[in-house]
Amino acid sequence: MWKFYPSASKPPEWVYPVVAAFAAVRSQIDSRLNVGVRSDAALAVLRPEFLRQGFEIEDGKSRAGTIRRPVLFGEVGRPVVAYEVDGFHPQYEIVLEVEAGRGAANNADYRDLIRASLMVDARYLVLAMMLHYGSGGPAIKSYDRSRDRIDAIYASERLKLPLDGILLVGY
Repeated sequence: MWKFYPSASKPPEWVYPVVAAFAAVRSQIDSRLNVGVRSDAALAVLRPEFLRQGFEIEDGKSRAGTIRRPVLFGEVGRPVVAYEVDGFHPQYEIVLEVEAGRGAANNADYRDLIRASLMVDARYLVLAMMLHYGSGGPAIKSYDRSRDRIDAIYASERLKLPLDGILLVGY
């Protein structure tokens, strides 16, 4: 499942290889088939293909393995505010975030939208949300929740995001 925003725009060509990367590893990360998929595990499976496509991809939680994107600069041009992201494509200026099951319930989608909107040289956001999360009580459908939220943002026209587009992917 995926949807590109704004929905009145044709998806850029880079969208199709990104979606194909998710499809290629579906059997390993599909949250409807695999219980307990973590975002770090999904990103690790996706990492080789995203690297091949030109993304910089997080390689662990150590300082050396993280990717930081600047937001504000201070004296002598040093970044004073920067956010960690799961991936970044320098040519297309795409921020990549892969969220876990409770991502929509914890408003991680909103956080990712705002942070990507504030980052320097960020034109697009790829936001990956689980299709199904839960193994006991009612399932959380993070992709559906995020889709509804992003639909509302674009439909209301009250909040103008500075991004050229958002690719929402369900896994």
